[in-house]
Amino acid sequence: MVIKPSELTPLSTIKLVELLEEANLPAGTVNLVLGPGSRVGTALVEHPGVDLISFTGGLDAGQKVMAAAARDIKKVTLELGGKNPNIIFNDTDFDTVVDNALTAAFVHSGQVCSAGSRLIVHDEIHDRFVSELARRAELIQLGDGLDPNSECGPLASAEHRENVERHIAQGVAEGARLVAGGQRPTDEALLAGNFLRPTVFADCERTMDIVREEVFGPVVTIERFSTEEEAIFLANDTEYGLAGAVWTNDASRAQRVAEQLRHGTVWINDYHPYLPQAEWGGFGKSGLGRENGLQGLNEYRETRHIYQNINPAPARWFKGQGTRSR
Repeated sequence: MVIKPSELTPLSTIKLVELLEEANLPAGTVNLVLGPGSRVGTALVEHPGVDLISFTGGLDAGQKVMAAAARDIKKVTLELGGKNPNIIFNDTDFDTVVDNALTAAFVHSGQVCSAGSRLIVHDEIHDRFVSELARRAELIQLGDGLDPNSECGPLASAEHRENVERHIAQGVAEGARLVAGGQRPTDEALLAGNFLRPTVFADCERTMDIVREEVFGPVVTIERFSTEEEAIFLANDTEYGLAGAVWTNDASRAQRVAEQLRHGTVWINDYHPYLPQAEWGGFGKSGLGRENGLQGLNEYRETRHIYQNINPAPARWFKGQGTRSR
C-alpha cells in the first residue's frame, strides 16, 4: 500500500504511519509519499505496478484519476463530493433538529464531503427554523483548533477560502437571501488564519448554483417543501448521492422517505455517525465503489475461480476420437 495524503493536510496521515511503525508492521507494507497531486498523485495513478487506486477528493480530480486509470484498466474506487440533503419535517423536536442541523453543516467548517449543506424544511416550521438557525450560526465560536473553546476552525487554505467566497457571492447574485455569516471575521486574533463566518442562505431554489454545487465550506442553503413527495423530489434532485438525512417522529414516514432517497448513506433522526462496519460511498457523481464494511474490504480483493476435475476421462466430443492413434 502507498498512501499519498493531501499536500494541504498531511499531518494526520504522517502520524498514522508513525503509529504503524510503532506497531511493528513489516517494513514496506505501508508506504508514505508526500507532494502535490499534480506530480506525485499522477505518478502513482499512472505507475504500472499499481493495481488499485482508492481516491478520496473532489469531482474534478476524481475524473482525472478515473481517466488515467482507464489507460491500463486499473481498478478504481472513488469517494468524491456531495450536496447532501437534510430533510426536516414539522413533527420533530425543534431544538434538537436545529442543533443537529448546525453540526451537520458546520463541523470542520463544512469541509466534509457528507456535510448537510442543503436543508429542506417543512413549510409550517420554515420561517421559525430559518430565524433560529441564523441566530445560532452567528454565535459559533471561531478559533484555533488547539483552543478548547473553539467550535469552528479555519478553511484549509487561503485559495480555498477565496473559492468559498466566490460561491457566496454567486448565491447573493442568484437571489438567495443571506441571513447569517458570509464574510471573514473581524476579530484581530483571527485575521492571520483562513477563517470564514458560518453562512446561512434562505429563500433558495433548486435551480440555483449555490444549491447544486458543492461548496465544501461553512455554507448551508435552506429550501422549503409542503409534501412528503416534494421533499423526496428535492432531495434527489442532485448530480451527487453521497449522504442525506430525514428528521421526523413518524417511523413509517421515516422509512418511506429513506427508502426513496438515492444516496449511499441515509440517516434517520441523526447526522454524521460513521461506522466502520457500515459500507460508505455514493451514487452518481459522488463516486464508485464502497469503503468500510465487508464490501469495502472486498474492493481490495481480486476474485478468481479454480476448478479441479478429480476423475478426468475422455470427453468423446469429436468423432473419431474413440480409437488410440498408432
